[in-house]
Amino acid sequence: MGQEEELLRIAKKLEKMVARKNTEGALDLLKKLNSCQMSIQLLQTTRIGVAVNGVRKHCSDKEAVSLAKVLIKKWKRLLESPGSPKGGKGEEGEKAKKKEKELACSSWKPEAGLSPPRKKQGDEPKDRRDSVDSKSSTSSSPKRPSMERSNSSKSKAETSPRTPTSPSSPSFAPSVCLLAPCYLTGDSVRDKCVEMLSAALKADDDYKDYGINCDKMASEIEDHIYQELKSTDMKYRNRVRSRISNLKDPRNPGLRRNVLSGAISTSLIAKMTAEEMASDELRELRNAMTQEAIREHQMAKTGGTTTDLFQCKKCKKKNCTYNQVQTRSADEPMTTFVLCNECGNRWKFC
Repeated sequence: MGQEEELLRIAKKLEKMVARKNTEGALDLLKKLNSCQMSIQLLQTTRIGVAVNGVRKHCSDKEAVSLAKVLIKKWKRLLESPGSPKGGKGEEGEKAKKKEKELACSSWKPEAGLSPPRKKQGDEPKDRRDSVDSKSSTSSSPKRPSMERSNSSKSKAETSPRTPTSPSSPSFAPSVCLLAPCYLTGDSVRDKCVEMLSAALKADDDYKDYGINCDKMASEIEDHIYQELKSTDMKYRNRVRSRISNLKDPRNPGLRRNVLSGAISTSLIAKMTAEEMASDELRELRNAMTQEAIREHQMAKTGGTTTDLFQCKKCKKKNCTYNQVQTRSADEPMTTFVLCNECGNRWKFC
């Protein structure tokens, strides 16, 4: 018991050193531990390993840290030795697991070799009938889903969503084509584009009033695009995508109606830019923004009146030039455009 008390005393000292963050003298204590003959029982009762590990983590003396590592390794070997209780338990557990696996394998092998139990004679015809029925159903099932897919895809094409599908999206992947054979090109990407253009032309039910074959018109639009670009690369897909999105745009129904009525030919819709396909409202907005930008640019170039009444918010200086223009109605105040001559900052106010 004298050795156990000595180990407990050393452990308490090491723990206090670690808690106070002052590990002076830890090396002498570790040397004492290195000279002691340790047993598994002493390690478990005194928990000296925990205290030495704390010194290893927090001590700044390299010699003490290396000695702590040596002690920990030595004690780990002692715990993992074959004569230790843990080692014995581990070996016994491994042996027990091996025996269980062998028993499971030996018990499984003869069961695998056994033939399945025989069924009654009255049950055999039912099984055979079921197998025959399942075979017949599986052989005839591929035809039914294809018909169901075609019907469902037709209904989807007639009531397609408003949001356009992107040509670079998976919708361009090869799938069941619903076009008539006379409109097929032999290229899965082109066929899918024709199908999507046709769906865009059928975005609303009013296409029936024009008496137009949307598949034929879509085929002509796609053919014009392909003849111009000569490939189905990303440029081709972006061109098709812009036609589809503009034809399906609920805020621009006039474009689709003009194409269906023939006011815009298939060759023209295939070459139109995004600005040309835009709605009248969007064109007016773009023109207004362009005119305002031009006017501000011109006002910045023309000479104004130099003043020190305005202070620039950026450079905090008062060297400015201003112009006043009547941009709104006559009964509204004039708009003042100010230019800072120091940093070039521009602003306006009414």
